[in-house]
Amino acid sequence: MKGLRWRYTRLPSQVEDTPSGEWSEEEEEEEEEKEAAPALAPEDPVEPQLVEASQVLGALEMRQLSLHLPPSVTGHSWSLAFCTARDGFSLRSLYRQMEGHSGPALLALKDQDGQMFGAFSSSAFRLSKGFYGTGETFLFSFSPQLKVFKWTGSNSFFVKGDVDSLMLGSGSGQFGLWLDGDLYHGGSHPCATFNNEVLARQEQFCIKELEAWVLS
Repeated sequence: MKGLRWRYTRLPSQVEDTPSGEWSEEEEEEEEEKEAAPALAPEDPVEPQLVEASQVLGALEMRQLSLHLPPSVTGHSWSLAFCTARDGFSLRSLYRQMEGHSGPALLALKDQDGQMFGAFSSSAFRLSKGFYGTGETFLFSFSPQLKVFKWTGSNSFFVKGDVDSLMLGSGSGQFGLWLDGDLYHGGSHPCATFNNEVLARQEQFCIKELEAWVLS
């Protein structure tokens, strides 16, 4: 009969399972909670909080990149530590502007062909005797759709900063991304660290604009 509710009293000699076809009050309440629970919404791009506007990346590109950032920096503000338009074309100047920052950094550049690409580093860019960084480091390119090249685990050649060059990713004598001391010339090659494609349209390129953001 409809509307009839079974009341089931557990006896010591009875098995633990509720009889087939019968529902206890607790089970009915749990079932109602499951039905009432809202479905999880798909992950949406997070709008980065910029201290000032970017001359390299648009709002769409930044939202797309934000989906690939480590959870530890998601939602953090982006502070423009260096840009060629303001600070000039000098790698030494980039290092100086990065002093005092230890957290993650995003390198974004546009070459003379209008191609946008760059890298996320788990540590701020600095002079170093060897490679530094962690597996959170990655390379990216908009060609025109976003392509992200993450760590393969093959080696730990993430970032190395010399006086006259900045290098990200390496293998077989090639660098995934490298910039020279004047921040005007650069290159990109497939490398074992990220198994990346050439980020620019050509392996050698000239930089039109470059920015280094601190994510903190």
